[in-house]
Parts: sequence; structure tokens; C-alpha cells
Amino acid sequence: MQEFIITGGHRLSGELTLQGSKNSSLPIMAAALLGGGETVLKNCPELTDVYSASRILNCLGCKCRISDGIAVIDPDGAEGSEIPETLMREMRSSIMFMGAILGRTGECTVSIPGGCELGPRPIDMHLAALKKMGADISDKGGRIHCRINGGRAHGARITLPFPSVGATENIILCAVTADGETIVNNAAREPEICDLCRFLRVRGADIKGDGGSSIVIKGVEELHGCEYSIMPDRIAGATYLSMTAAAGGEMILKNACTAETEPFLTVLEQTGCTICTGENRIYLRSSGRLKAVRERIRTMPHPGFPTDAQAVLMAALIRADGTSVFEENIFDCRYRHTAALIKMGADIEVMGKVAVVRGVTQLHGADVEATDLRGGAAMAAAALSAEGTTHLRGIAHIDRGYEKFEEAVRSLGGDIRRV
Repeated sequence: MQEFIITGGHRLSGELTLQGSKNSSLPIMAAALLGGGETVLKNCPELTDVYSASRILNCLGCKCRISDGIAVIDPDGAEGSEIPETLMREMRSSIMFMGAILGRTGECTVSIPGGCELGPRPIDMHLAALKKMGADISDKGGRIHCRINGGRAHGARITLPFPSVGATENIILCAVTADGETIVNNAAREPEICDLCRFLRVRGADIKGDGGSSIVIKGVEELHGCEYSIMPDRIAGATYLSMTAAAGGEMILKNACTAETEPFLTVLEQTGCTICTGENRIYLRSSGRLKAVRERIRTMPHPGFPTDAQAVLMAALIRADGTSVFEENIFDCRYRHTAALIKMGADIEVMGKVAVVRGVTQLHGADVEATDLRGGAAMAAAALSAEGTTHLRGIAHIDRGYEKFEEAVRSLGGDIRRV
């Protein structure tokens, strides 16, 4: 089993070009299944989750290949409707293929997805929405079978009880080729939802309102192939900015989505870092000695503070002057990284969905293990600001969302190697 060996205590400095978004590339790859014609996706990050999505597409009958940041997907002849349980378990986002498969074949068989253990992620909202669009759904032995009589979904008015990203994606994927108009109220507003909708519009879909709380999709008869460039990864950007803030130094993040990263930057700026933004660039300078964030940091659906950035910001604040308070409102088990940070010398108290972080003057290296994607990145960020050497295991989690992670960190002057 591979691990990262990280020796901290070095200031970070340099320029880094941001990878394509993991959370955009996966639903867009699923959307490439719809209609006909070849899709060419540029700025596609080479991640284990992206390769898992590629295997699902190939299993369904697509021809999918990925090389040098370009994914080429040919859906012609893709008539498969079932995803094996082994493939479903590889990533949590695999459930979004349900809407795309239904949109293409009128039926699908899937199981509960795997991936990071962040607590329960019920798919009740997904299933309730698809039922409104005409799907008959049965669940036997953990396998979920959906079938639409006549093979084509119909439009519906759907109000989500929570602005779920996954449910919004599944509804969009099923609705773009459905018969009639679908209206999604209380829809997720994340930038990655907008990226998915832009991609589908390039292919001929009729979608309006994305980025707001109500999305209107008018079904079309067919979609065509296209070339499309995936948006930059705002969470990877938040990670590298947090690392530099924690270790001290300065960096320029290129190919950055500055507007979409603003909810994170607004909070990070309160730590005393100097932050300047320009067209697709973010500059950060940090003394390495941060100030605590006075206001409670509450994770919320976009445009609130992103849950995916909670762990990496916490890693930066464990050596801050004062006390910072986090409130996690999206996932039940998103503080699993705190045990490793405490092992490294952090003073963190977790009480339900609240974590109180009291700044300490120094961290030390330790043997730790990543338990999820963003928690693993937080451990790496803490290790870079610690004295001594950290052995970080479980790095397969990090490989799910960060392209050539150790190369990126080394380009900034970090001492990290994979063994």
C-alpha cells in the first residue's frame, strides 16, 4: 500500500496551474452517454474517479478513452442499462449515471454507490424525482431497478426538500431528452451544476435557470456530439491555497475560477493572508502565522461555504492565533480527519456538527491515515506546516480527486514523496 512521506517546515512558493474539476467531469461524462455523436472533453483531470466513470461508460457499451487531459467518448451503440455492483462501489458519484441511463434506454439497474465514508447519503430524493418523471422503481437485495413505460420519461414539476447536487444532476440528465417540460425547484446552485448545463446546451439541450434555485428543462428529441472544456476545480484550488496559507509563502494559482471560489476566499482572507484575484488567477501571500476566523464557519449549499473545503481550511487554522469554530451542515461524518490532526498536535474539540479549533504554536509529524478524499488532503496540508516527518497512508483517497498531487506540492517547494 502506497503512502506519502512529507517533511514539513518549508515555506511554499511558486505557480500552479489548476486541474479540471472532478465534480464537473463526472456528471459531464455521464451526460456524454445521452444522444449520439462523439464528445471530446478537454481539461479532463486524470483521477481514479474519472477512470472509474470511464469503466462504467465502457461497461454500458460506450467507447471511452482518456489521455493527456482529454477524454473522448463515443456513445453510439451503447445499449447497456446495468452497472455492476463492483463498479458502483468505486465512487459515490456513480449514482448520477441513473438519470443518464434512463434518458438513453428507458431503464436501468444500479446499486448503492461507494466512495468516501461521509455518513449516509440517501438517494430517496433521486428516486422520488424519477418516479414523478414516469419511472417504476423496485429495490431487491440492494439492487435498484428503474423502468419507464414506453421508454421515454415525461416532464414534471419537482420540488426538492434540500438542494441536493446529486439529485439535481440526475433530474437534469433524465429530463433533457424527456417528453415535455421539467421544472426543478430548490435546485442545487453549485458552479458544477452550471458547467453540466452549459455542456448539455452545447449539445443541443434546452435548459434555463441554472445557477438559480429554479431550473427549467424542455426535453428535446436528440443531442449531438461536441467539444467542451471542463471548468477548473475550485476545491483543489482551495486545497493548495490552504496549504500555502498554513506553511507560509506565496503562490499564484493559474487557470483558477475566481468568482466560483469567492465563498472560500472571503473566509480565507479573514486569516490575514493577502489575496489578489485577476482574470483566471489567484495570488496568495501568507506569513505562516494566521489569525483565527472570528465568525462561525458554516458549511452550506452554494453560494455558502463549501463542505469540501472545510477540512483543508481547518488544517490551515490549527496553528492560527485564537479559536475558530466550524459547523458542518452537509455531511454527518465529515470530521473524521480531526483525529489525525490531533495526533499531530492540534487542539480540536468535536461536539456533534460543531468543531472548535484552538490554535497551537507548533505541530509535529506523525503516522496518520486518510479516511476520505478531503480529509486526506487536510492531513497533507497540516504535515507541510508541521515540524518533522509525517507518514500519510490511505492516499488512494487523495488520488480520487487530485491529479498528480505530489508533483503539484513539489512544484510549490513542498517536501513530499510517494513510496
